[in-house]
Amino acid sequence: MKARHPSPRSTSSTCLAKSPMENLRSHSAAETEALGARLAARLECGEVVVVRGEVGSGKTTLIRGACRALGVKGPVTSPTFTIGQRYSGGRLPVSHLDLYRLKSLDQEDPALLDDYLDPEGVAFVEWPAVAEPRFERRALEVRLRHAGGDRREIEFS
Repeated sequence: MKARHPSPRSTSSTCLAKSPMENLRSHSAAETEALGARLAARLECGEVVVVRGEVGSGKTTLIRGACRALGVKGPVTSPTFTIGQRYSGGRLPVSHLDLYRLKSLDQEDPALLDDYLDPEGVAFVEWPAVAEPRFERRALEVRLRHAGGDRREIEFS
């Protein structure tokens, strides 16, 4: 199914965050961002979205679309080297974590993730495996796969 460019406040009958599973195909970065915006419209305070996919599959692009829909105005980039970014000024505070570099949380400060998992905001977590037991209110898992060129297969579950 080709993704359309829905409004961030779309009232589409497809509710990405609450449906049991949905597979979509994006043909461009703009379409991937639009799917992120649809996802953002369904999120509530305290929810965590786990985002999986190989390097370059569009994880940050999807998250950027969600951030824009939530009212984030500044740059949205992958926080690979800083672990996390916090964005405010929109409908909800947004945390964006990238745990790619962490092999385990055993040697990390126990409070490393606490500031990012805010019950008053939403969090998007790339490369989540090392921290999944800490996510109390996981709303959704998103998997992105390369499908050739700029195309991506995106599974919401």
